[in-house]
Amino acid sequence: MKFTTKVLAACTGLVMLATSAFAGPVWTFGPEDQGLLKLDYKGQFQLNYRDTGSGPDSDDDTMEFNFRRNRLALVGLYDGFGIYVQTEYREDNNITPFDVTDGNNSDFSILDAQFRFQLNDAVKFRMGKFKHSLTRENQEACEKPLTLDRSVLISAPYVSTRDKGVAMWGNLLEDMFQYRLEVMNGRNDSDSSADSSFRYGARAHLTFLDKETGYGYRGTYMGEKKVVTLGASYQFEADVAYANTALEQDEVDYQAWSVDLFVEYPVEDIGTFTFSTAYVDYDLDDAYKGATPDLGAIGLDGEKNGGYTKLAYMLPNTPLQFFARAENWSFANWGVYDQEVDWVGGGLNYYFRGQNLKLTLEYSMVEFDTEVAGTNCEDFDTLTAQMQVIF
Repeated sequence: MKFTTKVLAACTGLVMLATSAFAGPVWTFGPEDQGLLKLDYKGQFQLNYRDTGSGPDSDDDTMEFNFRRNRLALVGLYDGFGIYVQTEYREDNNITPFDVTDGNNSDFSILDAQFRFQLNDAVKFRMGKFKHSLTRENQEACEKPLTLDRSVLISAPYVSTRDKGVAMWGNLLEDMFQYRLEVMNGRNDSDSSADSSFRYGARAHLTFLDKETGYGYRGTYMGEKKVVTLGASYQFEADVAYANTALEQDEVDYQAWSVDLFVEYPVEDIGTFTFSTAYVDYDLDDAYKGATPDLGAIGLDGEKNGGYTKLAYMLPNTPLQFFARAENWSFANWGVYDQEVDWVGGGLNYYFRGQNLKLTLEYSMVEFDTEVAGTNCEDFDTLTAQMQVIF
């Protein structure tokens, strides 16, 4: 069958490219070598298959080799002060989350540039460019997910995954409670918003059994920890856009909230079970009902609500993990008013050297309640084979 042939080709091609992964180089400096600098590389090379996008009517199959991520990162730490700088090069790609394009979209960017300060475990600071904390999904490390990648539907309006600003955070109650307070740029583009306002955010979580104490999370601990974490978040930005851009009238605010639950529990000689779920609500004061609403208030990253549920099982004594994911989202206006989107998928992770060398296979299906011909609101299926390498 065509599907089986493509799966076998994906597995064979990417496994042949796999090589041993090693820890990145580490340098020490300062009195008694107390300072540390570490350089690493993170790459995710993919074979993608989409059942649409090619041919005269754009409804033939499309296939492509490409990098999902291609990154260099530098980490430094000395006497309570740290830095983290990460770059990414994205080459032209044809298959995007919701389109098949001409591929003219390569770029090089500084993804993260952070200063980190720590007074104690309860009071820490981050300054610079980093991931905002509205959702756990956004804070899960890109190279340590449970499924192939984070949700393609969950990004926040006007900032996507990262923003620039200052955050204070810490762990309390013997690491059971974590708080985060953020002041970020929020909307900061050439079109400008109705007013120049910061985006304020807060997050808290309760974590039981083995604690999650870092600023980021993992999508799976591969059976190494027993974790139960319940989190909640909130964001607000005043006068973020106009509902009537033609006349620059009817300013609207942005606010969003999220709740999430993550559970991973290994059972000896049986395997490791993982459950993760979240709900998010993005509100832009019904800007989509305006006479000429701001384009950022509608579409994929506009006003919406929804969430995901992820399940996984990892075999005992074997580095093979099966996973499934389901999402449902309601969009105020994406192609049509009150658009509903379902995204379901499943696959496997095989860990050759933990997360340092990993093969992932995932098949997913996206269905729109109302398809709109000639737009990115059309049903499609995707098969991805990915080899992840971290040095």
